[in-house]
Formats: sequence, C-alpha cells, structure tokens
Amino acid sequence: MSSKIILPRVLQIGGGASSELGPIMIEMGLARPLIITDKIMVQLGYCDRIQESINKLNIFAEVFHDTVPEPTVSSIQNGVDKVKHGNYDCIIALGGGSPIDSAKAIAILGKYGGKMRNYKFPNIVDKPGLPIIAIPTTAGTGSEVTKVTVITDEKTGEKMMCMGMGFMPSVALVDYELSMSVPSRTTADTGIDAMTHAIEAYVSKKSSVYTDMQAISAMKLLGPNLRQVYQNPYDANAREKMMLGSTLAGIAFSNASVALVHGMSRPIGASYHVPHGLSNAMLLPTVTEYSIPGAPDRYADCARAIGAANYNDTSDVSINKLMDELVSLNRELQVPSLKEFGVDGNHFLTNLQTMAKQAISSGSPSNNPRVPDIEDIVGLYRKLW
Repeated sequence: MSSKIILPRVLQIGGGASSELGPIMIEMGLARPLIITDKIMVQLGYCDRIQESINKLNIFAEVFHDTVPEPTVSSIQNGVDKVKHGNYDCIIALGGGSPIDSAKAIAILGKYGGKMRNYKFPNIVDKPGLPIIAIPTTAGTGSEVTKVTVITDEKTGEKMMCMGMGFMPSVALVDYELSMSVPSRTTADTGIDAMTHAIEAYVSKKSSVYTDMQAISAMKLLGPNLRQVYQNPYDANAREKMMLGSTLAGIAFSNASVALVHGMSRPIGASYHVPHGLSNAMLLPTVTEYSIPGAPDRYADCARAIGAANYNDTSDVSINKLMDELVSLNRELQVPSLKEFGVDGNHFLTNLQTMAKQAISSGSPSNNPRVPDIEDIVGLYRKLW
C-alpha cells in the first residue's frame, strides 16, 4: 500500500536559514508579501530583521501583527480583510504555531472567502491559497511543515481542525537561532507538544514506513534535549536539535495524523484557554497508559527512541520506563494539573460529555491504536482531573 507524502516546496534548515528569505522569494517570483506575526515578534525585533533582509532586494512588506495564542475566527478576521483588499502575492508567517496557523487560515479565506467552519474536517482543502513562507520561532508545533491548521470558533467553543494541501506552506525556513530567546515555560510546552506529535504519529493507525522514520528520528532528537533547553535556554546545540526534531515530528504527524492526545487536548484548550502544548503535556501520561494495550511494541520503540529505555530492554520493561519518564518529565518541567492551572472543577466535570463529543468529532481519536468511545474519553477526562 502506498502513502501520499506532502511537504513544503522548499525546506531550508539550520542556523541563519531565515536570512535566505529574500533570495528564495526572488527564485519563486514573489515580490509583494504580507508578514503575519504577533506583537512579541515585533517587540523582539524579529519582524524588523525580516523586513530589513528583504528590503535590500527591493522587496517591501506590510505587517499584520494582531495574531493571538490559540487563534480564533475573530482574531484572524482583520488579516483576512487585509488580504482580500490588498495586492499580495504571498504571506510570510513569522512566529510560533499560532501566527503560522493564523496565516494558513488567512491565506485560504483571503483568497476564496467563506467562513472558517466551511473548511473544517471532514472537508479537505486541497486548493492552494496564497503561497506561505513559514518561519518558526519555537520548537514545538511543526506547523511550518504541516497541512493542518486549528482555529477556534468562539461562538461554539469548538477548536476546528482544518486540513488539506491548501494549508501546507510553500516554503519553511527552520532557523534554530530564532528560538534562543523563547521563555522556559514556552520551551517546555512546545517541546512536549513536539514529542507528542512524534509519539502519536508513530502509533497512529495511519503511520507508514516513511512517517515512522521521521517520528523515530524526531524522538531521538527531542528526548535527550528537552530538559537541556528548559534548564539551559542558551544551549545552541540543544536548541538546534529541538528545532530539527520539531520539524521532523511535524512532517511525521502531518502525513500520519495525530491521535487521542490531540483529540482530547483541543476541547480543553477551547473551553479553558489552556495553551495547546500544555494541555498535551497534561494528557500525555494518562492517554499513553490507556493506549499502550493497542500497540505495546510501538510504545516500547518510543521509550527506546527518547532514551527512557535501552535497546536490549524487553517491551514490558520499556513500556514501564516510558510511563515513568512521561510522569517524571512533566514533574521536572513543572506541568501543572488542570486544578493548578485554574480550571473550575465543577464546570469541568459538567462539561465532560460535550468535550468528549468534540474530541470524537475531530477524527483524531479514530487514529489511536486503542480506539475509544465517548464514555472512554469521559473516563479519561475524569482521571485527568
């Protein structure tokens, strides 16, 4: 059985990759970009740096810097309007997963119109929007190499997963030097997000030989370096490996799909504004324990790849070490419980059925090695609390 693999047209990786933006734009015949970013990128001077680099080649960009964490239908609307009424031939997406996800949605809505809900899964968006040049600044979401975006409908509280070739960036410039100033909390949350991508891609029912190789390689980079960049944020070697690991994990899950952790994570983020990477971290030990019976040998492989187990350990020993590692990692990276984060317990417990239905409707749980029903997911949410 063959597997369709979708990647950016250009993937530039390594220190200084972002400085290649101008020459790549010229090669592609692009000259009228809109930069989509957030206020932090502007404050840190990254946006100015990007503009200065392309100005030298007589390419001038306008900026939309009003993206927000966990983007919503309303947060992207001004960007959509800007594209509709502008004469742009491409979008430069600069920042973490939220600006890049926002840019993906804006590129499609700005070109074709309609409402974001029209594009959500199970609809598949394969028609191309404006070309996107993605420049990530965090090692986490892998959005620079995925055919997925997630936008929250604030009217219904649903995190809408939208996917298809139309959301894949044309270019990804993966420059670890842009991640050196990321705060420890963000480093931890995005790092566990990347690890979750790799693990879920590897155990997904849609995995392939190709995605397995990307996922295992990602885990080998992420596992030994996540604690290091959390404790020593200016360790350039560890930052470089985390950024590459995140990109490989993004390639893996974009082509193999995520599973139950992500399916359960999105409703928590939508209802309680828990950052996506953080809610994944909260869920990963609980969901992994539930899922292991569906693919014990695969989870044992994950334990060995992240460095929790030795290659001569049995599957049973490796699985036990994996669970110990996931719990230990959350403790060391100070991942809070839902209660510690500030989620209201009464509201959470009365919201379980709604969240479970949203999780199922996303499609991700059906990729899990152990496929849950709604009551299973309700039970896992209760256990998480």
